[in-house]
Amino acid sequence: MTFDPAAEYLAITIEELRKLESLAKRAIEQVSGEERLAPLDPDSNSIAIIMKHMAGNMRSRWTDFLETDGEKPDRNRDMEFELGPADSLPEIENRWEAGWDLLFRTLESLRPEDLGRLVTIRSESMTVLAAVQRQVAHYADHVGQIVLIAKHHAGPRWKTLSVPRRKAGSPPSG
Repeated sequence: MTFDPAAEYLAITIEELRKLESLAKRAIEQVSGEERLAPLDPDSNSIAIIMKHMAGNMRSRWTDFLETDGEKPDRNRDMEFELGPADSLPEIENRWEAGWDLLFRTLESLRPEDLGRLVTIRSESMTVLAAVQRQVAHYADHVGQIVLIAKHHAGPRWKTLSVPRRKAGSPPSG
């Protein structure tokens, strides 16, 4: 059997993005709707705003990924950081789910030989590999923010999303 690094990269990337999606969902489930709308301070984004931004980014980046610029002309990035009249929590959650679905459908449709193709994001040409990796890093940043904000709001209700402290099999350090 021949090892195909490109196929392995795609499989690992999809797996890691599914883990990120799950991590975000498990964090979000631990807070109320009111807490999802509450930023940590006036200059911070709430969980709902981060979800809205990620959904807008996913729609823009993954729609016609191989064929059109990843920054679609109808995207209004600045408005992703404001809650408007159409931004109820259920609507934001629907867009968030649709964004993840589009991302996975697109990634699962890629073939290993696609990784060397060129795509464009904001008029900048890059390989599919570079564009995918750029988005993985972007989404990991925002999922980390969601987890931090959710943990803050949940306080003592918080249930860890990974191995609890001092349960990793190694003795506590002094």
